[in-house]
Amino acid sequence: MKRSNNRRAAANHSRTIVFLAAPGTQILDVAGPFQVFVRAAELFVKEHPARKSPYRVLLASTTRHRSVQTNCGLVLTGSETFRSLRGPIDTLLVAGGSGLENAASDKELVVWLRKSAQRVHRIGSICTGAFLLGSAGLLDGKRAGTHWKWAAELAEKFKRTTVDPDPIYIRDGNSYTTAGVTAGMDLALALVEEDLGAPMALKVARELVLYLRRAGGQSQFSAALSLQASDRKQIEEIRSWAVDNVTQDLPVEKLVAKAGMSPRNFARVFLKDTGTTPARFVDRARGSSAAPAGGITRQTREGCERLRFWLDSVPAPVVSSCSPCSSQRLPASVRRHERQLAGNQRGDYR
Repeated sequence: MKRSNNRRAAANHSRTIVFLAAPGTQILDVAGPFQVFVRAAELFVKEHPARKSPYRVLLASTTRHRSVQTNCGLVLTGSETFRSLRGPIDTLLVAGGSGLENAASDKELVVWLRKSAQRVHRIGSICTGAFLLGSAGLLDGKRAGTHWKWAAELAEKFKRTTVDPDPIYIRDGNSYTTAGVTAGMDLALALVEEDLGAPMALKVARELVLYLRRAGGQSQFSAALSLQASDRKQIEEIRSWAVDNVTQDLPVEKLVAKAGMSPRNFARVFLKDTGTTPARFVDRARGSSAAPAGGITRQTREGCERLRFWLDSVPAPVVSSCSPCSSQRLPASVRRHERQLAGNQRGDYR
């Protein structure tokens, strides 16, 4: 009830969402999540023309210039610099990029960030934006994430922060940190869901042709992406086949037969090429494919909202194939994995 009341209150006023960007920022760290909030506001106003837009989305530069040159050469022109921002900020997100080291040395900026953190409802970072939050002491005593490539450096630089290199995004209190790039859009969808509810987040994801929504605890290293890790065509084909057939029973013996290799040689080569065992790879593939269903079917009021909206928005044959009756015909190993997934990631779909 409390969350519903918060959403009704949020719907009656505009939340100011500020993206703080330094020269050399990663353009997707800004443009992707920025567009999620903008599209959510557009859809909300279309459905509720008598109400105010739920979001006012701004880009603020860390310098004295409103324009920010991104690391791909394109220039983003915002309406503010951090010095010119006025009024309450609901959510402040620091975008990642190559210019953050210089930004972190700007004492005026760091002091402003530290003071702003005391006033905002939510504060966070996208990708290496975590380094600027860390420089302001805003990650001390907290669990945080960043792009896997920079996780070790973040942990080394900020000893009082517990850095987890695996999750797509992490929430610790009112602080949010993400793996960056497309993970910034996952975080933005999660925040839209907090503010406006699951149905609206689903609509935004559909409009932007996004995968709704990767749970915060999901690994940065998906099973599908890991298919590209092997140079051995035989192993690559087996893993591709396994991902396409995750609803079947997939004992190692079946993979061995498909590969046409001896069991011992197959296990040795698979582990050497991929860094994991065949059984663990299959579990990860099932986890990646089952995660959305786990989120949609939670037996909570919001889970029911998700389910009702989802049933209204997909073709009947798809609904039929995902019905409880059809799920009972799945192999026991798949049903067992789905039960484990539901237990392990229950909190990720709130």
